[in-house]
Amino acid sequence: MDQLRALKYFVKVVEHGSFSKAAELFSVPPSSLSRRVADLEKSLGATLLKRTTRAVSLTEIGQIYYQQVSEVLSLLAHSDETVRNYQSTPMGVLNISSMVGFGERILLPLLDEFRELYPQITLNISLSDDLSTLGRDEVDLAIRGGYAPDERVLAIKLMDNNFIAVAAPSYLATYGVPVNAMDLKQHKGLYFKAPNGPTPWICEIDTQWQDVSAEPVLISNNGKWLVEKAVEGLGILLMPRWALKPYIESGELTELTIMPSIKITQQANLGVFLLYQKQRYQVPKIKAAVDFLVERVQGVY
Repeated sequence: MDQLRALKYFVKVVEHGSFSKAAELFSVPPSSLSRRVADLEKSLGATLLKRTTRAVSLTEIGQIYYQQVSEVLSLLAHSDETVRNYQSTPMGVLNISSMVGFGERILLPLLDEFRELYPQITLNISLSDDLSTLGRDEVDLAIRGGYAPDERVLAIKLMDNNFIAVAAPSYLATYGVPVNAMDLKQHKGLYFKAPNGPTPWICEIDTQWQDVSAEPVLISNNGKWLVEKAVEGLGILLMPRWALKPYIESGELTELTIMPSIKITQQANLGVFLLYQKQRYQVPKIKAAVDFLVERVQGVY
């Protein structure tokens, strides 16, 4: 039995929840892949997968085995790539996943310069506010707002991600300028919809966190569209300062000073983080991208 191949089959079956989908990835018949996994179970003397006509799931011991094996395979793949590319010119496909607003406003313009510096790197860019799993989702670098997910991922803080409240001068002329957090309940709000739902407006009053959200007028996961509607005077908008800076400087939006200050989470020091797996930094294309983005973004923002 080719154990390494069987392990790769097993991991993909788990990740995709299907023998047929895993078989497509390897371009082999599902029956052949299934036999390989069965042989692996036989050699271990343990049942790793529970099979039904509708789904495939892990047994208790299968869960433990999957966690250990998937990490070993990931390390092996990364080690192979590191050896192949050691002291070589940065090249190959670089997979980057970024949250949409940061990607459109900051990342994509910077990558035009990066391409000129490293023409042998092919960029594969995905802009999404859904969370990506490094390695499993074939993502080399991820840019996300929030916090580092776990100790196996290295997180470099590129910039602060503090949210501010803004509104168009036309909106303020019509509805007035809120100065107290509780005043917001009498206003109209434009809400960004994160993967977990619309972000509420909260503040700390007398050591208690209070929801001071305005009446929702629009809810969307498209930040650019929400900014356009804020400029049109439809309501108050909370978004990161870096995303709103050009509109404030042009006078299209006015930053509001509201007390107590409005937040979207009780946690402090929100940031935009560049995430990558620690052992991947030695791969030339990863090192080139990490060093470039840290220098360009930290140096400006």
